[in-house]
Amino acid sequence: MLGMITGVQIMTKLCDLKCQPCRGGVEPLKGKQLSDYSKQAPQWQTVDEHHLSRTFKFKDFVEALTFVNKVGEVAEELGHHPDIFLTWGRVQIQVFTHKIDGLHVNDFILAVRIDQILQRAGR
Repeated sequence: MLGMITGVQIMTKLCDLKCQPCRGGVEPLKGKQLSDYSKQAPQWQTVDEHHLSRTFKFKDFVEALTFVNKVGEVAEELGHHPDIFLTWGRVQIQVFTHKIDGLHVNDFILAVRIDQILQRAGR
């Protein structure tokens, strides 16, 4: 995620990355590292340094369901699957990496890719 260019560290845009399989055995993101990634997904709430959460509102059930299906397509493409709660006109998504019971860079990649769905729809 971090690259070196003439001694200066830069963070690659999360939307340009692909999820890498997490086999466990790595520590969940915490502290400054978690804060740095959170800045690239500012509309997502980091809950107890454990998971990301965001609620999306829509005009009706069909619009919400359409969004959920698009999120499903992105999740399948990335091989990283969120918890999705669908109700009339509202979708809540929670993301964390089960193998490490906490947050991993993959969670942020998925979050920003979900945000891109809305950006493409002009929302």
